Amino acid sequence: MTDIELDSYKEKQMKRRIDSLMSTKGYSDYFHFVRALKDNEELLQEFIEYITINVSEFYRNPEQWDYFEKEILPKYLAKERIKIWSAGCSTGDEPYTIAMILLKYRKKSEFGIIATDIDEKAIRMAKTGEYGDKSLSHLPAEYRSYFTKDEKGKNLISSDLKRLVTFQKQNLFKDPYPRNVDLLVCRNALIYFTEEKKAEIFVQFHKSLNPGGILFLGNTEQMINYRETGFERIAPFFYLKK
Repeated sequence: MTDIELDSYKEKQMKRRIDSLMSTKGYSDYFHFVRALKDNEELLQEFIEYITINVSEFYRNPEQWDYFEKEILPKYLAKERIKIWSAGCSTGDEPYTIAMILLKYRKKSEFGIIATDIDEKAIRMAKTGEYGDKSLSHLPAEYRSYFTKDEKGKNLISSDLKRLVTFQKQNLFKDPYPRNVDLLVCRNALIYFTEEKKAEIFVQFHKSLNPGGILFLGNTEQMINYRETGFERIAPFFYLKK
């Protein structure tokens, strides 16, 4: 019915979300709710969107992006061409943020960005590139030129920027991971997974990165056993593949 492995998520948090959706939709027991999910494609899609929790915005946690620009980009990502993977990219705010920052220092031909997420609706929104004002609330003024307003008040990202990011659906527990990556950005996408599943993902992230590659996590996440996984912690939320 769906590729999502619910046992990969923290049980209490996931149960709260499912119970909340069931209550909203008028279901009192799991049996009838599951049967409805099998029979109703629209409800199934809503269920997937609800439990995958797509919360994103441009330049989220500005101090981390400032550090990335000033310390990580010049010291660790100075090679001729940079391959970037944004995992759990949601509606595209994050990979587009990366593209805007990189364009200050590199030509378009000098980097490539792959962005993945399990939620097909989020991927479609990312490809469309339409955002509300809240998504841009932390975006510095220097990047606002990449957007234009339409007649409905939506912020439309430029076609030139959209062409720099390749979006595709991916399930982190089933699908192949990109390889030979120089920068892997996965921010606030793993917080609902169990510690065991996160450890498995970090091992796969390590395999995806080139030696000297950087893993950039969100401010709600940390890698506890990073040394055993083969990483060096070079700053809060930034890890170097040895």
